Amino acid sequence: MSQMTLLTGPERRRRWSEEDQCRILAAAFAPGATVAVVARQYDVATSLIYKWRRTVRARETGFAEVVVVPDEPVAASVLAAPPAVIELEIAGKVRLRIPLTTPPTLAAAMVKALGVS
Repeated sequence: MSQMTLLTGPERRRRWSEEDQCRILAAAFAPGATVAVVARQYDVATSLIYKWRRTVRARETGFAEVVVVPDEPVAASVLAAPPAVIELEIAGKVRLRIPLTTPPTLAAAMVKALGVS
């Protein structure tokens, strides 16, 4: 005979703490993990795991990590054949170099992330 769990009372859904959500998300999206397996392990719907992930992503700033390094002296051999790039300088503070081989959608996303229209 199969087993059935009956939830009684006015509240029929569980409330997951943010800590529990983060723990489940980390397990579900760890390398080699399967969302369905983790969902069964924690007895939660796979759709809820994906909803939590969308919520976390929406809270993030949407910017990629950027490492700014000081300009280095350029070797003479590099000056002979400069690489083909699109270079944007914003208010003299930020310089963005995009190789011409970059797909247009990625280049547009990079410019949009900097707030340039």
